Amino acid sequence: MQKVVCPGSFDPVTNGHIDVFKRASDISNEVVVAVLVNHSKAGLFTIEERVELIRESCKHLPKVTVETFDGLLVDFCRDRGVTAIVKGLRAVSDFDYELQMSQMNYQLGPVETLFVATNPLYSFLSSSLVREVARHGGDISTSVPKPVAQALKAKYQK
Repeated sequence: MQKVVCPGSFDPVTNGHIDVFKRASDISNEVVVAVLVNHSKAGLFTIEERVELIRESCKHLPKVTVETFDGLLVDFCRDRGVTAIVKGLRAVSDFDYELQMSQMNYQLGPVETLFVATNPLYSFLSSSLVREVARHGGDISTSVPKPVAQALKAKYQK
């Protein structure tokens, strides 16, 4: 497989995301982590901070690059020669939404979507849950890469 994309907001990136990136890199020549710029939603981390945290967290994955995108994912894929979208699925509830997205993307693209079942170690993880635990001073050290844990601690100490 040539080039794939793993899209998302990644606010923040979790160990579950990193696992999907690694597994995608095992089956492709290049993985582009595409950070969505959502103008209607303010995140905890800026887009620039997210990109840097992902780059820092993926240093051990040489096939992984990080970019931002705004607009339709299929346009991003077409412009960069991406052949497939890789999405991690934590639960059946994720599948309902992701199936609709994959069908729309194929109609618009066409671009294939590959679903990767989340490693059971990370099946409960979400960025919003990690933010909530970190906000209340909980231990998130096994849920996120070290740079992300440090950045969350710094954000919530302010």
